[in-house]
Amino acid sequence: MTYLLLHGGGGAATMTKFADLLAERAEVLTPVHPGFGGTPKPASLTGVASLAQYYVEMLEERGLTGVTVLGNSFGGWLAAEIALLSSPRVSRAVIVNGIGVEVAGHPVTDISGFTLAEIQAHSWHDPAKAPAGPSPDVRALIGYTGPSMSDPTLLGRLADVRIPVDVLWGESDRIVDPEYGKAYAAAIPGSTFTLLPRTGHLPQLETPEELLAAL
Repeated sequence: MTYLLLHGGGGAATMTKFADLLAERAEVLTPVHPGFGGTPKPASLTGVASLAQYYVEMLEERGLTGVTVLGNSFGGWLAAEIALLSSPRVSRAVIVNGIGVEVAGHPVTDISGFTLAEIQAHSWHDPAKAPAGPSPDVRALIGYTGPSMSDPTLLGRLADVRIPVDVLWGESDRIVDPEYGKAYAAAIPGSTFTLLPRTGHLPQLETPEELLAAL
C-alpha cells in the first residue's frame, strides 16, 4: 500500500510527523509541491488541475498502483482534483480539512494579512501547542489557487468522482469550518464525513495518532 501525502500552504514539514507514523504500515511519498520551499515551478503548472496531472504522471512513471492520496488544506483540494482524473493508479482519496470549494455562508478565512499568531489561533484547537515556525507560503499557494483560494466550479464537478473518498475534519477549524467540510463531503458520491474532536485545521500536526486511527 502506498500513500501520497499532499501538504498545504505550510509546506512539507506539516506532513513529516504524520508521515513517520504512517510509514509503519505503508510506503509513504511526501513530495514538496513545485514552487514551495524555494523549489522551481515549471511554467506548465498554472493551477491546481495541472498540479494534479503532474502527480498522476509521477505515479505512472513510478509504476505505482493502488495509491491512496491524502491531502490537507490546499493538499485536500489537490487530492479532490486527482480523484476527478480517474487515474487507474489511484484507488482512494482522503481530504483532510480541504479548501477549494465555495460554500454559501461558510467562506474560507482570508489569512493573507494575518500574523503567525493569528493563523495559529484559527488553525489549532489549542494554539499553545503550535510549533514555532514560518507562516504559510501564501505567495506559492496563491500561485496555484488564485487570490480567492477557491474554484467556483469545484463543488459541482465533485459529482463526477468515482473512487472512494473519505473527508476528515477537525472540529475546531476556523479556517474552513465543519459545515464547509460537510458540504464538501455531500458533493462527492458515496463519500464519508468524519469529525475529529479536539483538533483544528491541521490534524496531522495536532492529533496525528487520531488521524491515523480514522483512516
